[in-house]
Amino acid sequence: MAKSVDTQLAIRTALLAGELLIENGSNMDRVNDTMDRIAATAGLTSFQGFTTLTGVVASAEGLPNAQVVSIHNRANDLNKIALVNGLSRKFSGGHLTLKQLYHRLRAVQKLTDMTSVGWQLLAAAVLSAVLMIVFTGDYLDAPVDFVIGGVSYGVFLLLNHVFRIKYLGEFAASLVIGLLAFLAVTLHWASNIDTLIVGGVMPLVPGIPLTNAMRDLVSGNLISGPTRAIEAVLTAAAIGCAIVIVLRYV
Repeated sequence: MAKSVDTQLAIRTALLAGELLIENGSNMDRVNDTMDRIAATAGLTSFQGFTTLTGVVASAEGLPNAQVVSIHNRANDLNKIALVNGLSRKFSGGHLTLKQLYHRLRAVQKLTDMTSVGWQLLAAAVLSAVLMIVFTGDYLDAPVDFVIGGVSYGVFLLLNHVFRIKYLGEFAASLVIGLLAFLAVTLHWASNIDTLIVGGVMPLVPGIPLTNAMRDLVSGNLISGPTRAIEAVLTAAAIGCAIVIVLRYV
């Protein structure tokens, strides 16, 4: 009976680790490796894991049925990925028991974003201004783009928090970027609408999903790789459509 309980706990722990990694933006190689290490250290035999962006399936000897976890929300939180990796290494090294690992993973799951909204807005504002300078060489409009980047990213965070509709936040934030850039040039606060837009959209560009898509494709994962690439393309399309609307009709 004890063996059955340990098997169930080991499967739940491996699934929880995989779920956390996928939800927070990890590439699939890392997910599979972490689940395999946890299963091997826990003593599971004939462990098999199947991972996609929308669910994880795992089975092992001694279980009557495979266990499944559905994944509905995905974000990019590298801090949680690092915490899960650290816990799995401690477990593999014998510094944690299986039960301790499970409870600590549950604690990671309950963590809210450790970066406050204020810091996120400041980071987006700085990123917009700096990348505008890097890409265009325009120093004079950097203060205006600093404001545009911060305000638009605030709109993005607000809409994602309230509605939780994929691509709506990127679309609305890009509309705000285009409108603010047009307003700034009209009021002679800045001189070039194109450079303002280039810098302003940088915090919204799906860099992590696109990078993970390439990593998954190179590693031979022909399900998650194209899926991530499509997700990145749709995000870029939402940004581009909003900018086109502003440039065309304003």
